[in-house]
Amino acid sequence: MAIPLIYNVRSVKARWTSAIVAVLGIAGTVGVFIAMLSLAHGFRATLVNSGSMDNALVLRAGAPSEMMGAVTLDSVKIVDDAPGVARDAHGAPLVTQEVVGVMPFPLISNGADANVQVRGVAPNVLEVRRGVKIVQGRMFQSGLAELVVGRNASKTYEGVVVGENSSKRYVPLAVGNTVDFGGGRWKIVGIFDAGGSAFDSEIWCDAPVLNEVLKRPDNLFQSVTAHLTSPAAFDKFKDALTSDPRMNVDVTREIDYYSKQSRVMTTLITVLGGLVASIMAIGAIFGALNTMYSAVSERGREIGTMRALGFAGGAVVFSFLVEALLISFVGGLVGCLAVLPLDGYATNTMNFQTFSNIAFAFKITPALLVEGVIFALIMGVLGGIPPAVRAAGRPVAAALRSL
Repeated sequence: MAIPLIYNVRSVKARWTSAIVAVLGIAGTVGVFIAMLSLAHGFRATLVNSGSMDNALVLRAGAPSEMMGAVTLDSVKIVDDAPGVARDAHGAPLVTQEVVGVMPFPLISNGADANVQVRGVAPNVLEVRRGVKIVQGRMFQSGLAELVVGRNASKTYEGVVVGENSSKRYVPLAVGNTVDFGGGRWKIVGIFDAGGSAFDSEIWCDAPVLNEVLKRPDNLFQSVTAHLTSPAAFDKFKDALTSDPRMNVDVTREIDYYSKQSRVMTTLITVLGGLVASIMAIGAIFGALNTMYSAVSERGREIGTMRALGFAGGAVVFSFLVEALLISFVGGLVGCLAVLPLDGYATNTMNFQTFSNIAFAFKITPALLVEGVIFALIMGVLGGIPPAVRAAGRPVAAALRSL
């Protein structure tokens, strides 16, 4: 015979002060747990969204990232003619050869320098990366020292203008302003929106101009990105390049490359978040243990009476476990509600693969909220079983003599 659920609800209400302490402890733990996972989820989503199944990335064989890449102009011409490469209305291959550099730009928030990825691209890059759109101004002109700035970059960083006597003046990364970096003076002509991907944290310009400013060989690039006729054309494209004796390259899907780039940081955030949440969980479990042990001590007479009325020890264990789960469930819901305002909140960190700053947002999904509630229930079970077993093991005669 089971003990009615209403008895557990009334019991929790009667001991609301100690129950609130346990609820808050569990809620805080769940909040941290979800916040750290949403941070890792948001970082990964930002990088993965940078890639497209229709695009293939060509790097020097063995290069772990674009920063370490080196692809010659002759290799770019071979990529242009490779099977599976899409072409524009004029028959030109949709291929962008790119130069990647990291430049210091002051953060708007505190003025400290942050590493910003400056990407030299081909003029047709918007046809290759079709998720990127110019939302203010225009695209840069080939051969000119002009910049287009990512939406997040324009809100996160500011530019530096070096005047006479090396004096510095800080200006917004806005259309019409000029900035100095890499030994050159650049004019900002546009702002682009990359749909919240990592490109939104970058600054783009003409690849040959960036090569010249950085004093790099004009026939050398870090990577090549090709837009394919379809995702199914990837294998044919890859086989043609990797089997060509003139080429020494690795070919990956763009989306796979950016997914791999996210692993180091997401793993670090997840591990650190798990450690913090685990430490807090231990405290929350002890809080639940204290609450339930107090309930057992205060309700000795009730337990004895229930046993005398015919309720078995298993029913008592289950009843106390239900109370612990009820408290932990409420704590889990409170923790989920408390952390919801973080969804979409923008922050930035360094991508350890490229050593450049990247802006991203917390991403709280229904699946993460469910995981948070499950985590809370696990804490409730761990905190509820020992007191429940103790309650069921109390001698009935001793409990009744205290009436």
